[in-house]
Amino acid sequence: MAYGPVEMLTVKFPGNQFTGEIAPALEELVESGMIRIIDLLFVIKDSDGVVTVFEQDGWGDAVAAVFEPISSPEDELFSNSDADSIGVLLEPNSSAAMLLFENVWAARFATAVANANGEVIINARIPREVIEEVVAESTFGA
Repeated sequence: MAYGPVEMLTVKFPGNQFTGEIAPALEELVESGMIRIIDLLFVIKDSDGVVTVFEQDGWGDAVAAVFEPISSPEDELFSNSDADSIGVLLEPNSSAAMLLFENVWAARFATAVANANGEVIINARIPREVIEEVVAESTFGA
């Protein structure tokens, strides 16, 4: 299978609290063909510092029902070591969602670059906050 560009995104949640907004937003991206989720897992650190990892096959029925439409359990590519490295970064009583996704929207472009013997030399994601700050400080944002 040929892939478009693939990204890993890890989002931290203090207090192990979820609002329920993320799954519908991801589902919208999947259904529109913008992304394809390759792997998704949760890393939870309790108040005693004990880390638990939940992969798709261990989420339980309620959570699995929310994420089933957007993620396939057979595509689990994150390793225990990946999850452990995130667990170390978490404060007690917090959690993280690890997401590996393909930018389907860019697959044709990536193939065209490869067919032209092109080579990506820089591919950087700039955080939204950085762009907003630069725009606010520039004459373009005025």
